[in-house]
Amino acid sequence: MTRELNHLEWPFFDDTHRKLAQRLDEWCREHDLSSLDDTDVYAASRELVRLLGRNGWLRYVVPSGSDGRLGGKFPVLDSRSLCLVRETLSRFHTLADLAFAMQGLGSGAISLGGNEAIQQRYLPSVASGERIAAFALSEPEAGSDVAALKCAARRDGDDFVLDGYKTWISNGDLADFYCVFVRTDENAGSRGITAFVVDADTPGLEIDHRIDVMSPHPLAMLRFENCRVPAANMLGELNQGFKLAMRTLDVFRCSVAAAALGFARRALAESITHARGRQMFGQTLADFQLTQAAFGDMAAEIDQSALLTYRAAWVRDVGGRPSTAETAMAKMVSTESAQWVIDRALQMFGGQGVVSNSPVERLYRDIRALRIYEGATEVQKLIIAREMLKG
Repeated sequence: MTRELNHLEWPFFDDTHRKLAQRLDEWCREHDLSSLDDTDVYAASRELVRLLGRNGWLRYVVPSGSDGRLGGKFPVLDSRSLCLVRETLSRFHTLADLAFAMQGLGSGAISLGGNEAIQQRYLPSVASGERIAAFALSEPEAGSDVAALKCAARRDGDDFVLDGYKTWISNGDLADFYCVFVRTDENAGSRGITAFVVDADTPGLEIDHRIDVMSPHPLAMLRFENCRVPAANMLGELNQGFKLAMRTLDVFRCSVAAAALGFARRALAESITHARGRQMFGQTLADFQLTQAAFGDMAAEIDQSALLTYRAAWVRDVGGRPSTAETAMAKMVSTESAQWVIDRALQMFGGQGVVSNSPVERLYRDIRALRIYEGATEVQKLIIAREMLKG
């Protein structure tokens, strides 16, 4: 078993999880994902969704349902499997991880709140990679403060009419459908939000513009103008969308920690390879005690992140209780630690570390967003404190 897979011996996992991680690691190497050409981020993302779907990996992002017709691997979403897949994919290429993760997050509200007809309409095609999903929650003036949403929907007969903007939408201008959270009661704060499935070709839904960021990522701002959506496309109950959004994020936030963990493992592996081969002052870089001390720190940071991440996933899967505090700790520590580990790796590479598109330079750009999206580090601290004060 390789160093990157040693944690599979921990008691958080069963043999199904261990086989999953080993099979996916082998598959990523066979398909040479590390060498993926992402010059066109949209084309690469689309192809990755198709590839992951054809090979059965997207079956982990949706449930199978009671009769097995929804396309998923398990009757309900399994957090440990989601985390293992994201950790593995992120070690090889950030876009592969994003393609997997957004299929899950993008359709998560359907998995958790959709009725049988909506689930049957969308989830099998998500699992097969035939349709690309997106999660549309954030707005120009509403990121961490979800209760401040302004994009609104008004009832008109058998339809709801949407007007407003959504931004920072992963898979924007790529998705075949969006799970959109909008205000349906202007005076009710978080209790006045409802979720709808909106197909990408619905009249009145336009891509306002694409958003270019430091790490390859398909992002866009959406504009809704007199966008008519059938009431039958509602997810969950009227004005209960805030709870559905939080439930969706609670499931997938832990997997963000796992993605950060994968980045950190890759950075450590690249550093060890470099240090063993780099000649300095008559010895290798790895022979210096300062280098060895750095490796000790990096390895400890990675293991503490992994322990927190898979504890949180285990609590949700096996413990049978909410894992809000554990997930917040995992997300906070893993993303912050990965940033530190990757920065230390880049420092070890010296000038080579800042060469554009070198492995550690890419990791340096890839990790930065994870400390922000799906709840910034500062928000995670507040969540942890709130859970502790409940007492």
